[in-house]
Amino acid sequence: MKYIVDLKNVSLSDVNLVGGKNASLGEMIQHLGILGIKVPNGFAITVNGYRDFITHNKLDKSIKKLISKLNPDDIIELRKTGLEVRELIRNGVFPEDLKNEIQTKYRELSETYGQTTTDVAVRSSATAEDLPDASFAGQQETFLNVRGTESILESVRNCFASLFTDRAISYRTSFGFNHFDVGLSVCVQKMVRSDLSSSGVAFSLDTESGFKDVVMINGSYGLGEMIVQGAVSPDEFIVFKPLLEKGFSPIIEKKLGNKNKKMVYGDGQGKLTKIINIDEEHQSNFCINDNQVLQISKWVTSIEKYYSNLKGYWCPMDVEWAIDGLSNELYIVQARPETIHSRRKNDTLIEYKINSENLIPILKGSAIGDGVSCGQVVIMHSLDGRDGTIDVSEFVEGSVLVTDMTDPDWEPIMKKASAIVTNKGGRTCHAAIVAREMGLPAIVGSINATKLLKNNQNVTISCCEGDIGFVYDGFIDYEKNETNLKDLPQIPTPIMLNVGSPESAFKFSNLPNSGVGLAREEFIINNYIKVHPMALLKHKELDDNKLTDEINSITKGYENEETFFVKKLSYGIARIAAAFYPQKVIVRLSDFKSNEYKNLLGGIHFEPDEENPMIGWRGASRYYSDKYKEAFGMEIT
Repeated sequence: MKYIVDLKNVSLSDVNLVGGKNASLGEMIQHLGILGIKVPNGFAITVNGYRDFITHNKLDKSIKKLISKLNPDDIIELRKTGLEVRELIRNGVFPEDLKNEIQTKYRELSETYGQTTTDVAVRSSATAEDLPDASFAGQQETFLNVRGTESILESVRNCFASLFTDRAISYRTSFGFNHFDVGLSVCVQKMVRSDLSSSGVAFSLDTESGFKDVVMINGSYGLGEMIVQGAVSPDEFIVFKPLLEKGFSPIIEKKLGNKNKKMVYGDGQGKLTKIINIDEEHQSNFCINDNQVLQISKWVTSIEKYYSNLKGYWCPMDVEWAIDGLSNELYIVQARPETIHSRRKNDTLIEYKINSENLIPILKGSAIGDGVSCGQVVIMHSLDGRDGTIDVSEFVEGSVLVTDMTDPDWEPIMKKASAIVTNKGGRTCHAAIVAREMGLPAIVGSINATKLLKNNQNVTISCCEGDIGFVYDGFIDYEKNETNLKDLPQIPTPIMLNVGSPESAFKFSNLPNSGVGLAREEFIINNYIKVHPMALLKHKELDDNKLTDEINSITKGYENEETFFVKKLSYGIARIAAAFYPQKVIVRLSDFKSNEYKNLLGGIHFEPDEENPMIGWRGASRYYSDKYKEAFGMEIT
């Protein structure tokens, strides 16, 4: 065929023919299937098809004329020009031989599954995608659950048009790419029925610190677009790679997300997909089990190893996965090189410090980056001023953008912001990825930022305090310190660190060190568990409904309160240990004083009032106490 090639017949050497996404899929089909890694079947419409479509409709001159007059920094003009270009392409007609090839190949694919019109995903694959110095991810369109030749053709045409989304135009201009040197291929690939199960994104590193030795997984129910779009706050899992390779089951973190909606197949009346609510029981459970977490991690690790060997340097990967609800099989539907931490130099340590000891945050969410920024709040629900908010033309550079969630159309305005705060999303959503690329502090998954913050309110966005980002009222003073690690003197004494926060462990591991001399268990209990141990065991006997409701909310996803305590404590210790492996990590048993334990949720019911807690019921005296032994059924010797 002139315009179409099977995915199984392409490789990374074919980027100029089928784009980065398709080339990577073909490479995995050819070389990673032997490891059991599954990629759905499909075919690619080559860049030649796109170029001949443009030529056939005589669009070259019209597009060039529109683009040549564009000022990409003028957001209104950018949106107007982008729409005009896309409409030109959407109104085009297919060359007859291209149309016939697409229809023929789609029928052949359907027949392999014993169907007349099988369900497929139609995805854009640009030739400038996934380059080592720029990530073009998310700029072009994807269409899911497409059936029938006419729907396929319409989706392909819309993919062609999406080469000129507002963000793509702005991004190419920023990186100095010629708009007409970039071509577009389209992938037509059998759908994985994750609408009946779960899907998500996985990185072969920690997305915030760049720590190399973990796989970070985000997952939710249904089709994966909800995570990419930031429409839900996904579940998060972290797996330690060195021990995974040795046959252990090293899950070192599990965080339950806010998965209240999912994307599923549409109703068959012209709507390809729809979004439905998730019942409370499923919201309270993790979307994948531990065995699936480990399988995804093993596949991601294998993909990273393969690409690193192929390229001759460390190549961390950004992978999209999906579980078929009919067969319960795992599939990889996309894999691209990670482009932020892989090209970042680690010889300079940049630290932001903010004195938040006596500050009460307005809200919090997942921290993206480790910076701090101050600015005035601008709340936007849309780009065109709907719902009474401002439109893009009124956004003042340096403001803090606060919105429900972002998508690629928001990128030009995100460039003008000093920080970003969203209600929804996780560490792998669009807002998080773009914020990292731009070096902006961002807080995603804050739930209700658009309600709690006010337009023109002065705020400080702090992402330098661990995994959790905070929004504080007013402009708070902060410091930014840069240290060149090459300038640090060599000393004969091995330096071990004190680490109190598991969330900061990956970042601290980049410091010159000989391990951890003190990891305080009480800090893990305070930061990770947040509930008094006795309150976890006895809260139902206290006739404190508010306490019970709070504990039930915190322990969602776990079998019971005891399991929650043990698992969360183990995750906190494991995260610190993993960050400094194979160096020693010395963990101190809890030395909480009674007044500190009292500050934990429910602690007021179980702790005595002591005049001098420093010499009171703490540490070893607590462990030898008859009350302690009776409560926990253990003897400390």
